[in-house]
Amino acid sequence: MRFSRFLVRSGLTVAAAAALPLVLAPGPAAARVSGISVSTAGSTVSVVTSACTLINGSWGTAALLTSSQGSFAQGRQVALSGTTAGQSAAWSAVSPGTYTVVVMCSNGSTAGTQSVIVSAPSTPTISATASPSRGVMGGLGGAARDVGPVTMGVGGALVGAGIIAAAWFLRRRSKPYRL
Repeated sequence: MRFSRFLVRSGLTVAAAAALPLVLAPGPAAARVSGISVSTAGSTVSVVTSACTLINGSWGTAALLTSSQGSFAQGRQVALSGTTAGQSAAWSAVSPGTYTVVVMCSNGSTAGTQSVIVSAPSTPTISATASPSRGVMGGLGGAARDVGPVTMGVGGALVGAGIIAAAWFLRRRSKPYRL
């Protein structure tokens, strides 16, 4: 009984070890992540890849396809430029819509395919607002509106009364207590 359990346990371990390389192996080319990176800035579409190698002075070609174009040859083609670290291509004045970017290396392999959406540029709206007729009204209160001499006199009297009351209170507190 113990020996059969050992065989079952070791059989499961061997089966798991045999399946591990199949799980870790890279999948087919269609299942792999695209080897390109596509970005948009306004009406410019650009693609970057590092999957191509230099053959006869050429890295390869990138094509920008509209939804009505079905093959690489029908798209707007641009030659890749760059170094072994990375190659790039760009298209300018691209009208709004959905596009597919395809990169073909000079050895005939496809580096990747990716869809991109180019949105219409937003235009700022201009709206008229009324400007203040008297400019900015700042200051220490007197500049906010015109005041007459009566208002200034009453305000000065209140400030003076406050100063006299504060002096009287402080003077009274400094005297010792009397019985």
